[in-house]
Amino acid sequence: MNKKQRAELSIKALKELYPDAACSLTYKKPYELLMATRLSAQCTDKRVNIVTDVLFSRFTSLEQIAAADISEIEEIIKSCGLYKTKARDLKNMANELIERYNGVVPDTIEELITLSGIGRKTANLIVGDVYHKPSVVVDTHCIRIANRIGLTKEKDPTKIELELKKLLPPEESGDFCHRIVHHGRALCTARNPKCSECILNEFCKEGSKSIKRHKKIV
Repeated sequence: MNKKQRAELSIKALKELYPDAACSLTYKKPYELLMATRLSAQCTDKRVNIVTDVLFSRFTSLEQIAAADISEIEEIIKSCGLYKTKARDLKNMANELIERYNGVVPDTIEELITLSGIGRKTANLIVGDVYHKPSVVVDTHCIRIANRIGLTKEKDPTKIELELKKLLPPEESGDFCHRIVHHGRALCTARNPKCSECILNEFCKEGSKSIKRHKKIV
């Protein structure tokens, strides 16, 4: 079985398992998702949603964030970790969006990655979820599961992104990545993945190996 076939089977199986999968970060405005994703680095989405509820209630516009005292931003987002760097990025990001893009979040990866604290993962999320364009969001779940399934042997996020873009139909790629996250949390965990319960195990490289090992032991 080649990578394309594995990708097709993975798309179908994950769609059945998580038909309504979506980003778990809550937001009302495009820039809120941009900032929430920056805050999510080394932090849970649940914690970020609690913090952003306070942050965006206190500062209700880009202009207010741009003009805010950075110490106040730091205090609000402190529980997200790396708060000094993240606070600086949020304030700089707000200024950059106002000065360079008239307050509008850009819709291309090339423009998004020029903003403070924004890498390709976040840029792809914005392009996909806000502007509904083809995107491949490569986070830790995607890196782990794409390797386990056998869609890639790469560890570098950018290389995985480019490889998956060749394998995934453009109209499926964004939702596929959201479903990967849900699957990584539910079954295909970093430690002790539940391969025997996984509907991907018949064509997943690591899953099928795990099942065979288990049968031998039994």
